[in-house]
Amino acid sequence: MGNTAANGHISEECKRHFKAIRDTQDILSGKWKMLIMGILGSGTRRYLELQRLVKGIGPKMLSKELQELEINGLVSRTVMQTKPLTVAYTLTDYGKSLKPILDDMAEWGKNHRERVIKDLSNQ
Repeated sequence: MGNTAANGHISEECKRHFKAIRDTQDILSGKWKMLIMGILGSGTRRYLELQRLVKGIGPKMLSKELQELEINGLVSRTVMQTKPLTVAYTLTDYGKSLKPILDDMAEWGKNHRERVIKDLSNQ
């Protein structure tokens, strides 16, 4: 990404970079989407499994988040012909393209947690 110009204006390259970050943020915004995708990164899950694994999410919010992920092509939904009907969700190939980012976030979060715990124990 380029720097600001000498006159203090932000370069077009920087603006495109910031816009791309905003686009990503808009698609993955909210408390739950990245966690849902992280869980689906380990394999296909039924709706009730997801509800159990995503601690604290209500059924309406889970449905809304899954629907938005599906609209953006990150998750696919399959209705299985069982009795009662069950619905399974999986990451699409496009959704899987975010796995390295989610893995990096998980690693950063683990390191941050360890750092905070260490800092607290040194006080």
